[in-house]
Amino acid sequence: MIEVVNQENKKVEELDLPERIFSIKWNPSLVQQVLSAYLANRRNLLAVARDRGMVRGGGKKPWRQKGTGRARHGSIRSPIWKGGGVTFGPTAERVFAKKINRKMKQLAIFSVLSQKLRDKELIIVDNFDMPVSKTKELNKVLKNLVDIRSSILIILSRGKKSFCRMANNLKKAELIGVDSLNIYDLLRAKNILLEKEAIKEMENHYTKI
Repeated sequence: MIEVVNQENKKVEELDLPERIFSIKWNPSLVQQVLSAYLANRRNLLAVARDRGMVRGGGKKPWRQKGTGRARHGSIRSPIWKGGGVTFGPTAERVFAKKINRKMKQLAIFSVLSQKLRDKELIIVDNFDMPVSKTKELNKVLKNLVDIRSSILIILSRGKKSFCRMANNLKKAELIGVDSLNIYDLLRAKNILLEKEAIKEMENHYTKI
């Protein structure tokens, strides 16, 4: 049983959390593996060097093969020429993506959520509802629940677009839906605020493993 609090951080009820999500043993090796794959899959190519086939010009042989006393050359775009192609440079064909199956991803997410719950860094909130859609009001609610100087991840149920707009100006808070949960955001946040209704959505979204 875990306490469910309101936006004023007052206990309103107790709730049984699904064990297959919130009672998983901490598995650091699995979490590290899934995190490594996540970061690799979002990595972009920042450096691409042009090889001799991509460098412009050099279609004509610079001088005849024999009789000049100079070394033989077929193109001024050879890597040994100034302005020529690059040998063994970074190419656009590099692939950093890593494959992680769905079962491993789910177990890693469950492992982090379970550990956050054990460390008292996960708070269940009955409902996030603001009478006025202002960032100032959301900031007051967060102050009641956690230390706003630390990073906060708010996991919301569906249909909270206005709430998402309020959080855009908060530096330390980030909002995410159940469908978008990932290992990176869960680990990066010091505290996690989980809306009660999102727990049911989480059970439906993640198939049994």
